[in-house]
Amino acid sequence: MPLIARRTLTLLGVVLALLLPAGAALAHEEREVKLPDGSGSVPVYRTGEPDLLVCKTDKSDFERRIAKFPDDLKQRNLALFARCQKEGVRHLQEAVDRVDRPGMNIAILPGLYLEEPGQPQPEGACAKLDARLSSWGYQILSYEQQVQCPHNQNLVAILGKKDLQIEGTGAGPLDVIIDAQYRKLNAIRADMTDGVYFRNFTAQRTTFNSLYILATDGFVIDKMLTRWNDEYGFLTFASDHGLYTDCESYGNGDSGLYPGSASNINDGRGHEVPRYSIEIRRCKSHHNMVGYSGTAGDSVYVHDSEFWGNLAGATMDSAFPGHPGLPQNHARFENNKIYDNNATYYEYVRDGTCAKPPAERGYEKGVVCPQIGLPPGSGIITGGGNWNVFKNNWIWGHDNAAFNLLAVPAFIRGEEAWDKQFDTSHHNLYTGNHLGVSPTGEKRANGADVYWDGQGSGNCWDGVRVSSPAVLPACGGGSGPARVVAEPVKLVQMYLCNDYSIGDRRLPGGCWWFGSSGLARVEVQLALGGSLVLGLMAVLLWRRRLRSRWALPLTLVGLAGLTLDVFGALDGYSVLPAAALTLTGVWLLGSGLIMRGAFGWLGVVLGVLHLVDAFDKAVWMLPILPIGPGWIRGLLTGVWVLCAVVAVAPRRTAKAAEVAA
Repeated sequence: MPLIARRTLTLLGVVLALLLPAGAALAHEEREVKLPDGSGSVPVYRTGEPDLLVCKTDKSDFERRIAKFPDDLKQRNLALFARCQKEGVRHLQEAVDRVDRPGMNIAILPGLYLEEPGQPQPEGACAKLDARLSSWGYQILSYEQQVQCPHNQNLVAILGKKDLQIEGTGAGPLDVIIDAQYRKLNAIRADMTDGVYFRNFTAQRTTFNSLYILATDGFVIDKMLTRWNDEYGFLTFASDHGLYTDCESYGNGDSGLYPGSASNINDGRGHEVPRYSIEIRRCKSHHNMVGYSGTAGDSVYVHDSEFWGNLAGATMDSAFPGHPGLPQNHARFENNKIYDNNATYYEYVRDGTCAKPPAERGYEKGVVCPQIGLPPGSGIITGGGNWNVFKNNWIWGHDNAAFNLLAVPAFIRGEEAWDKQFDTSHHNLYTGNHLGVSPTGEKRANGADVYWDGQGSGNCWDGVRVSSPAVLPACGGGSGPARVVAEPVKLVQMYLCNDYSIGDRRLPGGCWWFGSSGLARVEVQLALGGSLVLGLMAVLLWRRRLRSRWALPLTLVGLAGLTLDVFGALDGYSVLPAAALTLTGVWLLGSGLIMRGAFGWLGVVLGVLHLVDAFDKAVWMLPILPIGPGWIRGLLTGVWVLCAVVAVAPRRTAKAAEVAA
């Protein structure tokens, strides 16, 4: 592409990026961290006797909790309880503080742990720490400040411990509960804790995360449950050699599982990679804003897991600054069940429920307060990712689409270099997925199989029936298109919808994500406005300029096309948009040939562009075009309308001019 053309397109992307609402810049914020060097390994579960025991002292309560355990497990817990009364501690933090060497095991006996020593608000020097505030209002503390004041933000702080294993001794995760009661950002923070292993207990009710693992090379989350948090259930950040296995999370305002800024070990590779930085297997994430999310979720392998009952099943993105490893790349989703993610949680923002203090919102009764705006009824959303693989997943029962692929300009993540503005939405592979059917054979179609804004190169799909665009690049079918800018209407829609703010209770009008329908939707309003203007020009041209027996039939064809354009905006997955473009193109082409002259030939060119755009959307995305025909057509339509106004304006004859004089 010529340099001047590329710079023009880049400038367009920059302008759009700068216009994006401020709300789009908010996300998980943390101190600046470096990704691990990759020298660690995934820790292995240790079965030996615990080095440290945590328990309460109420024996009757303990016996009630273990009453229905299998006999051998009951006897083991009774023995551990007796030992714990002599040599154990009453709070998990106290046990963590006693860890004095790598490789120690902590066992937590069945009970409810409120960690009372970690509850009080900071006092003295800890109340006066010098640290900037995040967009959400909490301080972004350095590691040294976390060590100095471990309970400013954390109920339990595990800082710098190595190869530590913490395990609940109950029959399941709910037998041991760490409850922050919405008094802390994090229930448990594990920071720079290489080799940490969490197993078989629950963490819950925070104003941010239940279990937060940061800057760690080697961790396992095994049979853990997290729930009822403002933000995340499990959050792992800037980490490597991680494993989530057999876990569950629900009731979170962002996602249940968040492997953000996973180690960027495969940058520059193709689809085949030697290893992944984090593996997620056999986990369940449901009734959250989104089941899985990952800003810079690089080299994450998610398989044999289930995501249901969320606003959306899974997202990965390059949309938020301050995350190492951007743009996102090399996630692999395989053999997952993703279904019925059609929740309507934005209603709790609209009615003021989410403006109450967290403890009063009703998370335990099913309330979820969505932290960001996203299209509900979606299976997997990729917002600016590259080299991702989606293979052999079962995705069914979504009101919107099974897959969404959306581009994100680099300015959104704080990258200003000219050559990076269009570096996302490339080489994403969608193959072998089972869409609209469950593993048991139950058929429940998604609203559509694919929604793609058109930007990116090297993306491919197979097994798709209903999509926008109607025909997508097939896997194994060549390079396909390489568009550098998304389709204009889809870009406008994304711009508008990203103005969501939970803090300001702002749900953008005109966006279907938040309930707008019919004529209230921005894309329908754009189509209606454009059709009314062009329809008026069509009638005036017929009355004043067209002199042919084909004039009236052509005008009627044009009016039919403009009418279909409005209905097509209501259902972008139907044949109506392409049909509308075709009919409108025939009208413009025919009318231009009748009128001839400069204005007539302008109509011919515009008519041809309409037909090319219809072909591009419904038959084959033209690989030679760096931008969609819609951009050129839209800009030229504006010029044509101005010329049409001049062409249909009443002309004063010489005689009329003499009379007027």
